[in-house]
Amino acid sequence: QVQLVESGGGLVQTGGSLRLSCGASGRAFSSYVMGWFRQAPGKEREFVAAISWGGSNTDVAVSVKGRFTISRDNAKNTMYLQMNSLKPEDTAVYYCAADRNPGWSRRVRERNEYDYWGQGTQVTVSS
Repeated sequence: QVQLVESGGGLVQTGGSLRLSCGASGRAFSSYVMGWFRQAPGKEREFVAAISWGGSNTDVAVSVKGRFTISRDNAKNTMYLQMNSLKPEDTAVYYCAADRNPGWSRRVRERNEYDYWGQGTQVTVSS
């Protein structure tokens, strides 16, 4: 069992930045594919970014490409999402997720691929 805890959310103005963190329990973190998803009110949870177990592969949604960067520090059991040039449409609850399958494929964009989820952290971007 893996427990994931997100932090770093908050209220920021348009154009501002935030860095989200996702801390994981357990020694298997370094073998997991990790992902970030977000869910805005009234909308489905959508893929934001994913990173392979070693960090050599990343995938980022078109809507955030060039603004958001995903990274991880396996020594600290932590994943990050650096969010720059934030827009009101980025407002959502952001969730981190872990996939026990260490393989890298297009399926990292699919919610059903992930086995563990955090409780989420709210990001609000004011206009």
